[in-house]
Amino acid sequence: MLVVQKYGGTSVRDVQRIQNVAKRAIEYKGRGMDVIVVVSAMSGETDRLLNLAHEIAKFPDEREVDVLISTGEQVTSALLAITLREMGHKAVSLLADQIRIISDSSYGTARIASIEDAKIRSELKEGSIIVVPGFQGVDDRGNITTLGRGGSDTTAVALAAALRADLCEIYTDVDGVYTTDPNICERARRLDKISYEEMLEMASLGAKVLQIRSVELAQKYNVPILVKSSLVEGKGTLVCKEDMIMMEKVVISGITYNKNETKITINKVPDKPGVASKIFSALSAANIVVDMIVQNVSHENYNDITFTVVKADGKKAFKITEEIGTEIGAKVAMDEDMAKVSIVGLGMRSHSGVASRMFTLLANEGINIELISTSEIKISCVIESKYGELAVRALHKGFDLDAGDIAEES
Repeated sequence: MLVVQKYGGTSVRDVQRIQNVAKRAIEYKGRGMDVIVVVSAMSGETDRLLNLAHEIAKFPDEREVDVLISTGEQVTSALLAITLREMGHKAVSLLADQIRIISDSSYGTARIASIEDAKIRSELKEGSIIVVPGFQGVDDRGNITTLGRGGSDTTAVALAAALRADLCEIYTDVDGVYTTDPNICERARRLDKISYEEMLEMASLGAKVLQIRSVELAQKYNVPILVKSSLVEGKGTLVCKEDMIMMEKVVISGITYNKNETKITINKVPDKPGVASKIFSALSAANIVVDMIVQNVSHENYNDITFTVVKADGKKAFKITEEIGTEIGAKVAMDEDMAKVSIVGLGMRSHSGVASRMFTLLANEGINIELISTSEIKISCVIESKYGELAVRALHKGFDLDAGDIAEES
């Protein structure tokens, strides 16, 4: 049996925690398993390195930034390999260029193209515990690249897929995937299982347990992911293929909340072909991702268009939109005080009345819905941010997700 384990920054933040990781890897090895450990940089190390770069240059070279920040994971991997050897076990750290984790050349946001498995398989046959620094690859010209925030999750799942591992365990500072953020709703429950589709929706809507690209890879290659805590014992949450029994039991699996929303409204947009294209093409050219878009019914040859972007892009999006608005005679307004609350669940496919129930629960709390977006298994509403946490608690209780409302699976 082959297991890939990934440990986040809080799980390896100091020598003591690195020793705990080593003990767990040795325990698995003792059960007769082959073990590959993927590690992040120690907690806070990536930010420290980035800050150093920005002390020197306002816009440091992207290639050199990747060379710099990739060292955080390399330090952790070497320390873990040293620890394992000190504990009497064969171990070797292998960097991305040694394994040949091949990526494209998009510094800071590189994507893995392929993984050569010969070196790893050779070391596994020798009985070694393999330690791999996450978050990094190497392009076809030999340049070090990094995979973006949360990229160590992607490294772990990609290795599990390439090597056909039996399981990929993601160790973090939480003990699984919850029905909602326990910091907002104290009656949030840990889920025993969640489907890839549900996890993808929750990750895209603000849940920070897993990086979205890692879930996409897991779904594509059917890699089961077990999310666990490295700090406390527990069963964790299995992210896997759609479970029909689970789907019949629960309509809604989780509630997500994202307060990082900006709403932009363009009033009196001329109702003619090409205008909407002009607006959103300009935003796309500026690398601004638009989330939700609503256009009202044409009235007197004019439309109103409203859309949302992440708050970090709000002012930039407003400036671009305002310039186009001036050209076409439209007025533009921006509201940065918005939040998005969403319900996610496979059971929505086979149950009616979910949307009306959500809207009623929000209305009962006096919460006005500004925008609505849906997919087959989720409904998202943009509301004023001051009502965000109230909305989460109301929906969590209203859809019977509070601890004790549904019996935990064994």
